[in-house]
Amino acid sequence: MFNEIAALLVLAALVGFAGNLLRQPLIVAFIAVGILAGPTVLDIAKSPEPIDLLADLGIAVLLFLVGIKLDLKLIKTMGTVAIATGLGQVAFTSVFGFLICLALGLDAITSLYIAVALTFSSTIIIVKLLSDKREIESLHGRIALGFLIVQDIVVVLAMIVLSAIGVGEREGGALDSILFVIGSGVGMLVLVMLFVRYLANPLTHQLAKSPELLISFAIAMAAAFAAAGQMLGFGKELGGLLAGVALASTPFRDAIAARLAPLRDFLLLFFFIALGTSLDLANLGARGFEAAILSAFVLIGNPLIVIVIMVAMGYRRRTGFLAGLTVAQISEFSLVFMAMGLSLGHVDNEALGLVTMVGLITIAASTYMITYSHELYAICEPFLGVFKRKRANKESYEDGAHADGYDVIVFGLGRYGGTIGRRLIADGRRVLGIDFSPEAVRRWREDELPALFGDASDPEFIAHIPLQSASWIISAIPDPRAGVTHHDTRLSLLHALGEVKYEGKVAVVSHRIEEHKELRALGAHLVLHPYSDAADRAIELLVSREEEDDVEEAYEVEDQREI
Repeated sequence: MFNEIAALLVLAALVGFAGNLLRQPLIVAFIAVGILAGPTVLDIAKSPEPIDLLADLGIAVLLFLVGIKLDLKLIKTMGTVAIATGLGQVAFTSVFGFLICLALGLDAITSLYIAVALTFSSTIIIVKLLSDKREIESLHGRIALGFLIVQDIVVVLAMIVLSAIGVGEREGGALDSILFVIGSGVGMLVLVMLFVRYLANPLTHQLAKSPELLISFAIAMAAAFAAAGQMLGFGKELGGLLAGVALASTPFRDAIAARLAPLRDFLLLFFFIALGTSLDLANLGARGFEAAILSAFVLIGNPLIVIVIMVAMGYRRRTGFLAGLTVAQISEFSLVFMAMGLSLGHVDNEALGLVTMVGLITIAASTYMITYSHELYAICEPFLGVFKRKRANKESYEDGAHADGYDVIVFGLGRYGGTIGRRLIADGRRVLGIDFSPEAVRRWREDELPALFGDASDPEFIAHIPLQSASWIISAIPDPRAGVTHHDTRLSLLHALGEVKYEGKVAVVSHRIEEHKELRALGAHLVLHPYSDAADRAIELLVSREEEDDVEEAYEVEDQREI
């Protein structure tokens, strides 16, 4: 058995490395590992019991992390757009997905399961991709996180319904059994509320003195609640989620989530191995046409409905497009949901294989769509004219700006850009701050400083800001991470300024000396290198201090002679 697990881990490492070279998330590699390890290919996974045990623990930890990161405040801060886009996309995908499945010849129950499974998008993958692109704090990134949380809530409700149906079927539809499950769930929820109110903070403060003990406690809670949920009839998935909710209000939730993320990924490997070993490649190939149709629906239909809803609510088509791309895939929850249906006997392995195939296609394709979202928008923009509005009242260019113009416009209100802007203001310059993070703009405006929300890589936005009187434009936006995306906001800004015939000077930030000549050739009048510039200034201060010390020593010697 040990040799078998070792072989599976080696296979996972090799396939994961190949997936990393192709810039694919681990979920795609893990599903591929499961298929390769199954009986139809390498036939490595021959001990289902330990694999299923680790898979169950992986699901418990996965739902625990969903619960601990279930930030309802984000939905509130995003207003109605998160709820409208989240529920709108779920309703659209489930209704039209159901009709498509019926048209493809699937029965009503299977069609319903697949339609619901297609509504879930992968929070893990989206957060990872947006974080890599440094767009997690952008407007479209925050809206995406908001409606992903709405989707997570829908997942929970769907699993509750499945659990109640499963209990009713096992007990012959007995109403008292269903009521017992509901009562048990309510009882667990009350227990969680009491724990949050009286024990969570003092207990975690004590446990946090030993980080290893805190993580062990979190894993124990996830496993214990999952076991209790399974014993009481509402499922280990909901039990694990309640355990996460119990710790979500503590100040250590982010630390716990960060520590448990690698464990979650490791354990989910065995869930996908168990899933892959249950799939027959012949069945996957037999449903290739259906998988292609449903994948096209997810890749095109889901982003399209998000664009429609957001434009109708007053957002620009570009923001709707970038946010919509984040729902162009299904998630690991889709497979968990189908696996629950399989365990209840509602669907068969063929339906699970079909959804798995859709998952592989959509996750692989959407990864590139999100990574190269700005380039993709430039290609699709001519076809999105129907969504263009004369005025996007949720992203007004004039809000926070003065009509009399500015001396300097600073893009990027982080530590570096914000400091530059404030010191220029202290020097008597009129400065307009611009950032694509609503939070950064809010903080700037709280200090009664003029600021706009906007994206420096959006030519439409650049054309509307007050450039006429600005003698300098400063881009304090960090360098793009090497290897993540070819999109460079600085280059887009320089190109957009050239398009609008901006006559002032431009300064851009770079952390790499070798970029200096390239950026100057593209139109930058000044290239700021924060680290090397700071080092030069430090040397100046050190040298001047040495000279001051030399002068002081000379005065001291002269004083001694006079004495």
